[in-house]
Amino acid sequence: MEIKQRLWSVQDVADYLGVPVATLYDWRCKGYGPKAKKVGRYLRYEAEAVRRWFAELEDGAA
Repeated sequence: MEIKQRLWSVQDVADYLGVPVATLYDWRCKGYGPKAKKVGRYLRYEAEAVRRWFAELEDGAA
């Protein structure tokens, strides 16, 4: 069985993108930003998905 990299928390993603945690929650409500999944009551992100989302942004899109 392959073990994947650890999932990122909201704080991890906020630190990576350099935005406040509240911005990620706001984006989520608006259907914007990297995709997250609920694990219990927590949001978790796959690091590669966050990096891919960021790489696909057009200049000035964020």
